[in-house]
Amino acid sequence: MRGLFRWAVEAKLAKVDQTAGVADPPRANSDGFPAWTQDDIAAYEARWPIGTRERVWLDVLIYTGLRRGDAVRLGRQHVRNGVATLKTEKTGTVVTLPIIPVLAKTLAAGPCGDLTFICGERGNPLSKESFGNLFRKACKAAGLSQRSAHGLRKAAATRAADNGATEAQLEAIFGWTGGRMAAHYTRAANRKRLSVNSMHLLANDQ
Repeated sequence: MRGLFRWAVEAKLAKVDQTAGVADPPRANSDGFPAWTQDDIAAYEARWPIGTRERVWLDVLIYTGLRRGDAVRLGRQHVRNGVATLKTEKTGTVVTLPIIPVLAKTLAAGPCGDLTFICGERGNPLSKESFGNLFRKACKAAGLSQRSAHGLRKAAATRAADNGATEAQLEAIFGWTGGRMAAHYTRAANRKRLSVNSMHLLANDQ
């Protein structure tokens, strides 16, 4: 509206900029869904141990880095020789994801569905909407009412970057393209490492 009124005044279509003096609205949180912390993950694991379907949900999300809509489609048919290959729903990017030992242990304990690892109470596949609702209930039961599946994907990306993943590796894992998203996580991880390795420079005895 501010730009429109400026244009109207300059074009002599309006005499007064009606937006003059109006404060800008507060900016929305650009970070979106809050990322899970390690304490959040530990609290969920304590409430939902290996052998529960709720634990399968968590581990599929965090140890594949898939979006909710892709995680609910992942099943044994996508895995060959311990490696899952899946075309992502949002971007059509094919991701290749080894099933790492910690996830393999959870999947072996189950319960999983016949077609998908993430399943409902009767072993049935779930839509991403139904899964989102059930996952939120599981989070609430673990005392994590403000946490979501997307926030867990952020935690996975943060963990990978903190462990030294490059931008190219992050893009391969999470199906990103263009470098922007991967750079967000590598920059944050690099800042942490630089801070830890540089704090001694504040001392007065250099």
